[in-house]
Amino acid sequence: MAVGSVTAFWAVSFLLVLVPGADWAYAIAAGLRDRTVLPAVGGLLAGYVALTAVVAAGVATLVARSPLVLTSLTVVGAGYLVWLGIATLARPATPTAGADDSAGSWVRRAAKGAGISGLNPKALLLFLALLPQFIAPGATWPVAAQITLLGLVHTANCAAVYTGVGTAARLVLRARPAAARAVTRLSGAAMVAIGGLLLAEQLLG
Repeated sequence: MAVGSVTAFWAVSFLLVLVPGADWAYAIAAGLRDRTVLPAVGGLLAGYVALTAVVAAGVATLVARSPLVLTSLTVVGAGYLVWLGIATLARPATPTAGADDSAGSWVRRAAKGAGISGLNPKALLLFLALLPQFIAPGATWPVAAQITLLGLVHTANCAAVYTGVGTAARLVLRARPAAARAVTRLSGAAMVAIGGLLLAEQLLG
């Protein structure tokens, strides 16, 4: 696969990751609530790795062609975002030394992150629309391998940005509890808004 194609995709992917969304909201909330953002960010990355595998296997194309399946996926993903956003609004977090670092807590945080990214139909459609543009059909690499590489490049961009966002939120707002609660509420509201818009698209569509 040509290095130029991978570099071009990296640049486009990085710009897209810089656009705030549900992933940003969860990373910020995790940065304010937890001692480390690694479980939350790891979960987000796991979701993107799963999406990469789905697209590489060709399953995503079948899903995109089936209105019922895509609608069901959208409703489930949107409902999950709304539920998580409401929970965040109900319990706005601030940095605390007493954060739960047990193995179970890590698993729960990672599972939430994987749900946010992996159940996001917008991310699936983005992969379907973006990845093929950087694929070289006549290359020595199989198409599935090229998609996998590009998906991992995108995941690496997500790792860098989301870790930075979550860590920065914690460091900057550590001594500002009121501001931290406000940012957490804003993050929760963003999740509710994104989920609500996805649901509205389905109802109005």
